[in-house]
Amino acid sequence: MPTPAYGRPSYAAVLRVPHARRTFAAALVGRLSYGTVSIAVLLSVTRATGSYAVAGMVMALFGATTVLLSPFRAALVDRYGPGRALPPMALIYAGLLAALSVASWRPGAPAPLLAGLALAAGAFPPPLGPTMRAVWSGLIDDPRLLQRAFGLDGVVEELLFVSGPLLVGALVRWAPPATGVALSALLVAVGTAVFVASPPVARTRPGTARRARSTGRPRVARGLAQPVTVAAGVGLGIGALDLLVLAFAEERHYGDGVAAWVLAALSAGSAVGGLLNGAVDWRTSARVRLPLLAAALGLTLAVAGVAPGVAVLTAAVACAGLFIAPALTTAYLIADESVPPGLRTRAGAWVNTAVNAGSSAGSAAVGALLGRLPLGVCFAVSGAATLTAAVAALAGRRGLVPGARRYRPGPQGTDGERSVGVVRADAVPGAGVGAPSVPSSRRVRQGRRGGGRR
Repeated sequence: MPTPAYGRPSYAAVLRVPHARRTFAAALVGRLSYGTVSIAVLLSVTRATGSYAVAGMVMALFGATTVLLSPFRAALVDRYGPGRALPPMALIYAGLLAALSVASWRPGAPAPLLAGLALAAGAFPPPLGPTMRAVWSGLIDDPRLLQRAFGLDGVVEELLFVSGPLLVGALVRWAPPATGVALSALLVAVGTAVFVASPPVARTRPGTARRARSTGRPRVARGLAQPVTVAAGVGLGIGALDLLVLAFAEERHYGDGVAAWVLAALSAGSAVGGLLNGAVDWRTSARVRLPLLAAALGLTLAVAGVAPGVAVLTAAVACAGLFIAPALTTAYLIADESVPPGLRTRAGAWVNTAVNAGSSAGSAAVGALLGRLPLGVCFAVSGAATLTAAVAALAGRRGLVPGARRYRPGPQGTDGERSVGVVRADAVPGAGVGAPSVPSSRRVRQGRRGGGRR
């Protein structure tokens, strides 16, 4: 049963919801694996083969299968329930990572073996992030408190992708890099096991996704188009910015260490922005806020290109970060409210996929432009790409509003599926995610580098 808010909606109130702390902590342990695995695989394959080219190929294969198969894995969770779908994924994924760790423990490992193990492992990461967001929706009935929960989730996820590489960096000081891969396997296995054993996850019943299909795929697709479009645009900006900052540091002879600090400012800004966004009781519709957040990110990225030095660039990048977590959190919230309960994990996975695919495309595009265009122009192009996604999402929202549908509590069936209500997204002040449209209405990168968010 969803649990009402206790007192004023806050981050502390989120953690006071029964079973929330245990479930969230278990999910975070498993998701920490996604913060450690990319750098661990990269370092271990580089050491085992002595080739950056081979390491890059292995990471590309791992990332590609992770991103492309993410919606499929999420569909399995919706269809069979997390209790049945997640443990086999986690077991296979952890086993393949363990095998990759053993294979890369000593130099001289065959590149085809490492590539094959990475390719196979990328097919099985359990979608703990989308599943946890679906669990939040089942635990919390107050839309304002749900906004805090999603905000907290997004900010902590951002911190995991900062702390994960630091953890691996500390580990490889006294152990081979392959131990980082083994640690990633252990984290996902333990975290998933505890997560699926928690009461909110254990009592989730499978099968609602099959009945949810009858609500009409075209309408669901229209509801997801805006958050997926914006998530892809945000991913484009993030992926491009990583390379642009490195190029900026190299062009001005600052060194790679300075680039790392600038990118750390991006994560810090994102965390601050996510906390502020989750704490505000917004009066405007989430479908209005989302393209505005993406537009602000795009404009900030474009302006960063005229920074005269690293101090100004760091400040500009931190300002850009202020819009990343709020945009992604809002995208997840809109995706969550756009589908019935049986499709929530899949909806969140589509946003994940869009972020990661956009990030890869942004890196590839800027990589092709660098050296051919001035650096300031490359910044402007990356900002324009994110701004274009925002404009497209805003135009799509105008076409969606007249017939926008919101999933809200209705008569509960034996499977817990909710009925579908139809309201205009602008019918009342604050309609949309983060504010109820009727009194009883219920209504966060899987890392942005390497394998991405899962």
